Amino acid sequence: MTLRIDRLSFLIPLYLVAAALALYLLIRPTWRRTLAGLIAAVAGGFVGWFVVWLVDDVMDVFGVALTPVTTLWTALGFGGVSLAIANLFRSRWWRKLIAAVSIPVFLASAFCGINVDFGAYRNLNDALGVVPYRGLQLHSEHGEVVSGTNWRATTSGSATVPAKGEVGTVRIAATQSRFPAREAVVYLPPVALTADPPALPVLYALSGQPGAPADMFTAGGIAASMDAFAAKHGGYAPIVVAADQLGGPGRNPMCVDSRTFGNSATYLLTDVRDWVRSHLRVSSDPAGWGVFGYSQGATCAVQFATGRPDLFGSALASSSELGPTLGNEELTIQTGFDGSKAAYEKAQPAAALAAHAPYRDSTMVFGAGQNDAKYTAFAHKLYDDATAAGVKAQLLISPGTAHDWKTVRYVLAHGFPAIARQMGLGS
Repeated sequence: MTLRIDRLSFLIPLYLVAAALALYLLIRPTWRRTLAGLIAAVAGGFVGWFVVWLVDDVMDVFGVALTPVTTLWTALGFGGVSLAIANLFRSRWWRKLIAAVSIPVFLASAFCGINVDFGAYRNLNDALGVVPYRGLQLHSEHGEVVSGTNWRATTSGSATVPAKGEVGTVRIAATQSRFPAREAVVYLPPVALTADPPALPVLYALSGQPGAPADMFTAGGIAASMDAFAAKHGGYAPIVVAADQLGGPGRNPMCVDSRTFGNSATYLLTDVRDWVRSHLRVSSDPAGWGVFGYSQGATCAVQFATGRPDLFGSALASSSELGPTLGNEELTIQTGFDGSKAAYEKAQPAAALAAHAPYRDSTMVFGAGQNDAKYTAFAHKLYDDATAAGVKAQLLISPGTAHDWKTVRYVLAHGFPAIARQMGLGS
């Protein structure tokens, strides 16, 4: 379950086996059966292409455009399975056996090809949603709120600093919101593990939808990124809190409070914040608080940073929408805002930017994949609106990627330095 399915050491043998099976199944004793197998493979490939076209271009099930690479792997998967099925008829028992065995191989090859395109799962545990972290150990961390962002002044700095931070899960009670949140995943940087931990900035990390808090670590690689930053800055990095803004992988509460989806906003802005302040050494200064998110989580990040500059001084958004949405304005208003168009319009970042302008001390980084035309346009619009409102804004376009985790990792790597400066951690 922990075998890396995203590396060439696994992918090349898998693809070679799949190609050998396809070649064997294609070559039949007679030319008619060979032709029948070829027709079955081509027909299956066409069906795969048609399915992608239907769910993507026509129905827009995912809300993002699927890449040609994903389309190709889907077609190959369908084609391979169709070829195997054709070999189950008018064939010897061993060919039937090989055909049956080849079906999961073809499906695995297609899945792995698509997974590499999205950069989502490292192993089967990730794909199955298994959280690979144990309960969080706070060590010497304790609840204390200080003022300012002079982090080094809050500790003697005499303790030995570990080389890496720690990641663990924690149950953050929905005391005020009653929101059905899943366990959060928290990263403590190296200096937070010492006997005299300093106060530190806090970075919320919000997954996409569908998704889970652990995705920001398993697919987003945020712990490794923070460890790399800490290694260059004396062990200092933000405490990362990946709380559950969804309440389930298929839900989209849009980080607002509603009768339909529950109080997602209150959970993040009150319950999670109260837990952080009562368990960790942090600052009361908004500059010491930021939000990082992907897709739906990125939209939440922009909502919070634009709408609550009194709480958050920065946002790092990878593939954000222009605002909270369920894909249709009327549905969004009725379902997510209890029928209030005024509440819906107020929640849009453009409205928040206009209401709070000029921003005194806010940094926002908007990123998208080069091959993701829809969200690239959104990033440009958000960047323009933020800049006009006085925000210190930055626009990042990830070369050669789309609406995927490779874009997330690019935006994190190239956008976090600006967030770190805002937090008082240096460049």
